[in-house]
Amino acid sequence: MQTRTYGDLFKLIQSLAGVGSFAPTEADDIANLINRRFLQAFNESPIWPRYFVSSGKRDILSLQLSGATASTSTTVNQNYKLLGANTTGGLNVYQGATTNTVIIYNTGTAWRVDTAASATEQASGTFTVSAGTQQFIEADVNKKDNITEVVTFTPRAGTDSLLVEGKNFIPYAQTGRTTIGSFNRIFRKQAFLNNSAHEYEFFVDFTGANILNVVSTTDNAAFITYKQEFTPFNVTGTAVSDFTGSTVEVPAEFFAYIAHASYADFLRMDGQTDKAFAEENTASVALALELEKVDIISNNNTVNKRFSTYVNRQSR
Repeated sequence: MQTRTYGDLFKLIQSLAGVGSFAPTEADDIANLINRRFLQAFNESPIWPRYFVSSGKRDILSLQLSGATASTSTTVNQNYKLLGANTTGGLNVYQGATTNTVIIYNTGTAWRVDTAASATEQASGTFTVSAGTQQFIEADVNKKDNITEVVTFTPRAGTDSLLVEGKNFIPYAQTGRTTIGSFNRIFRKQAFLNNSAHEYEFFVDFTGANILNVVSTTDNAAFITYKQEFTPFNVTGTAVSDFTGSTVEVPAEFFAYIAHASYADFLRMDGQTDKAFAEENTASVALALELEKVDIISNNNTVNKRFSTYVNRQSR
């Protein structure tokens, strides 16, 4: 996709203002106004092509452990993803999402939480666990198949009381993946490729998207249609020449809007409200034209809406 440079943007605003160069304090104000207007344009649509990601695979975090202290290991306190079944014992193996050497497993006798452990996938798709340092072990007389049903865990040392909560959520950030800014839709399998995929209902909180009614307890991943997070322009330096000479990329679709809208803010700051109103109108038209392009594309595909009847079954 096309881009322009931040230097070109800053020079255009100077030209609109009819000045050869802004004063240093004015330049800093303009930089702040540019980021303000950049965010405003970014928020105008959930499906700007530049920031839209369709059906990206993400881990489903299915457990959350808390209550461990230094007596055991505080690295136990984290979220966990399901790896699969244990080669020995058949029950699930879970791996820490933050510290992946913390493993929860059951060899058929009791649930354990180990640090400095590892899990290796076998040809059968099951996992062989190499035990580490045991931090907690199931103390229930009647052993449970599901770790969330365990009532009491015995700590390695001290009196730590381990709390295990069942979860089905996807965090905003995952190592090696683009950080999610906002969730649009969540599917069980890769969507918008060949066949239809089951779509999950979900709600969002500060940790991420909480999925409702996961189809199978063995599902350990989902496919997310989302918008990337907003990243403001970051220009190195404070001199006017640093701004006008910057090669930081500016999305071409936002270029005209940001220039005229930032200049309108500058005029308003200077008390020239009539001129600011005219520039605001110019900026609004520029953004409306770009939004119209997005709407036209959206009306011809299915990524941002659901549409399915007995006559027409769209892949989703």
